[in-house]
Amino acid sequence: MAKISSKKIFVLDTSVLLHDHHSIVKFEENDVVIPITVLEELDKFKVGNEIKNFEARECIRFIDKMSEQYTLNDWIPIKNGKRGRLRIQMQTELELSEDATKIFSSAKNDHLILNVAVELKYKYPKIKVVLVSKDINLRLKAKALNILAEDYKHGKVNDQMIAYSGITTIENAEALVIRKLYQSGHHNKVAILGKERINNHFYILKNNEASVLAYYSEKEQLIHRVDKTYACGIKPKNAEQTFAMDAIMNPEIKLVTISGVAGTGKTLLALAGALEQRNQYEQIILARPIIPLSNREIGFLPGDAQEKVNPYMQPLFDNLNFIKNQFSENEKKRRWIDEMQEQGRITIAPLAFIRGRSLTNSIFIIDEAQNLTPHEVKTIVTRAGENTKVILTGDVRQIDTPYLDENSNGLSYVIERLKGSDLYCHITLAKGERSELANLANEKL
Repeated sequence: MAKISSKKIFVLDTSVLLHDHHSIVKFEENDVVIPITVLEELDKFKVGNEIKNFEARECIRFIDKMSEQYTLNDWIPIKNGKRGRLRIQMQTELELSEDATKIFSSAKNDHLILNVAVELKYKYPKIKVVLVSKDINLRLKAKALNILAEDYKHGKVNDQMIAYSGITTIENAEALVIRKLYQSGHHNKVAILGKERINNHFYILKNNEASVLAYYSEKEQLIHRVDKTYACGIKPKNAEQTFAMDAIMNPEIKLVTISGVAGTGKTLLALAGALEQRNQYEQIILARPIIPLSNREIGFLPGDAQEKVNPYMQPLFDNLNFIKNQFSENEKKRRWIDEMQEQGRITIAPLAFIRGRSLTNSIFIIDEAQNLTPHEVKTIVTRAGENTKVILTGDVRQIDTPYLDENSNGLSYVIERLKGSDLYCHITLAKGERSELANLANEKL
């Protein structure tokens, strides 16, 4: 029997490879096994324009390149600087006492993948065999068969980062500092913020006499006063919205993330701030990922391509119309918004339609960013060219895709990785401003 040198054998499910085609090299010195069934599933996903189709194609190319001098039955060196190896495992022909296809009464692909893990467990009893899958139900089935199973952990963030709001309240702040901020707009006594102060972070400084909204720039070593700013008829209604608008309007900040539950004004603020800066950018692009409801693919909807996607884009149109309705039809601001739409300077489209474009002189707003994978967000942000600002909005606690959660979605990933960076700022909107009924639903339901 061949001896495996690694500490563990990780069996990868299709969902992992579609999430990150580089996942094969992320298991350090351990060995990686890909069931032949997974290759068959990748083949079904390779055609299309969505990110998962791109991931499937890249994964197939990656495996092909690795196996140029080997057969797929060999243990192939992964060459990731460790001692890990890769192998494509053919479908088992052994008589397994824990045959998943019999226990779960079907030979569906998930059960064939489980059988590979079961066979490896018996073949290498001294080595831990772990099934890695983004599919929580498959992980539960594996555990029912006494197989170790876990989520793909690379790119997952801890709960502390999910709680990061971008805002800190400092009680009993020095009255002199607050007074100076009101007088000159800035102050260099940054020690008041504490040793753990964070770059591009917002602060509420208060004492018994007064309070002030502030922003800390590590680059300048200054605390700046933050004022409530109107944008295209939209006025921030609380401190969090004031901070969000300040970040959106700050030309030094090139990437903004805004999180919060429904009704907190994330997309409305982003769009209003973008419109207010219309003279600084050639185009405003609003996009969101298409997440079909009730497992019904978009192809089931009637009409042409544009008619199919319009229902998914309606929330973006609603926000644009809300801003337009702040003005009468004859007002100048209403007219130039209409003109921008007619000239194509305001674009509302599914995210898949935007992929591959080079974004220059643009404000790019991505709504529902919590439904993107970390790799998808990276792909989007790396498209940003000169004079481009990217705004990601979403609610990390409202995930609509089956293989993401609060810790593994792209929005949480950006917040963790870029917190404190010079070009980045994050704000969590906590207070709903849509209506008292919406607030009640968010709090109680």
